[in-house]
Amino acid sequence: MRDGIRVAAPCKINFHLCVMDRRNDGFHNLESVFQALSFGDELRFESLKDRFVCDLRMPGSVPPEQNIVQKAVTLFREQTRFDRGLRITVEKRIPLGAGLGGGSSNGAATLWALDKMAGTELPERVLRGMAEKLGSDVPFFLSGATAFVGGRGEIVEPLDLSFGPLWVVLVNPAIHSDTKRAFSLLDASREGKRKPASLPLGKDTLEKALREKPSRWPFFNDFLPVLVQFSEEAVSGLYRRCLEDLRSIGADFVSLSGSGSTCFGVFDDQKRAEGAVAKLSETWNFVRLTFPLARKGFTVVE
Repeated sequence: MRDGIRVAAPCKINFHLCVMDRRNDGFHNLESVFQALSFGDELRFESLKDRFVCDLRMPGSVPPEQNIVQKAVTLFREQTRFDRGLRITVEKRIPLGAGLGGGSSNGAATLWALDKMAGTELPERVLRGMAEKLGSDVPFFLSGATAFVGGRGEIVEPLDLSFGPLWVVLVNPAIHSDTKRAFSLLDASREGKRKPASLPLGKDTLEKALREKPSRWPFFNDFLPVLVQFSEEAVSGLYRRCLEDLRSIGADFVSLSGSGSTCFGVFDDQKRAEGAVAKLSETWNFVRLTFPLARKGFTVVE
């Protein structure tokens, strides 16, 4: 058993997100391309002498019992009978409600780290089963850097791609996006025939497109036009400005991650990306330069 471990928990963006019509169970089938990025949170796990204690330390107002890290600890204990006391410190860098999967990444990182600390060496399918219980996006962070995601999010198929050098500029317009509300807006727009459901592109098309330059990507995010057109004017105005700033600064591809609120631009030239960060930082408080991760799994921070 290990006495402690520090783990880098990456964020993700959706290069593509097609949301199909609502299913009978209330969920939606998705077609998406998830990409993990070098930017993310950091979690530190330390052993305590007391059994079953979990001292969770992180910024924010979410009660520990509602936090996905605490839920992951409880689930792991139930599945493995791991009873060691823990102190978990989360250094949050990923904004909440940003569409970057920060909570899901923290949950997956917790399962992975506890497996290492406990020395249980659980099969991947067992960890994935636990991850699915925590949330739809959690399994991705156990699986890969780039992945095709289907179903309601439980289908995760890693894509073995070799990108050319790409840089991603994240811009968060200081909006906390509520996923349930975003889906409600999407459903309402379709019920009123204001925006019909998009047709999926298909996994083969998505995988082939990823080998092209970003300027030629056919990807889209179904939440983007809905949030821009049907949100309150103050919110839609922020989205419009953020996206337009990324386009005007020379991004090769511009989109929204998840159901909002982080917008991003993809660049195939590092100097242009660095220049974009400098310029955008004059207007927006949260601007980060990052890059796609090329390998799956979590990084242990020494």
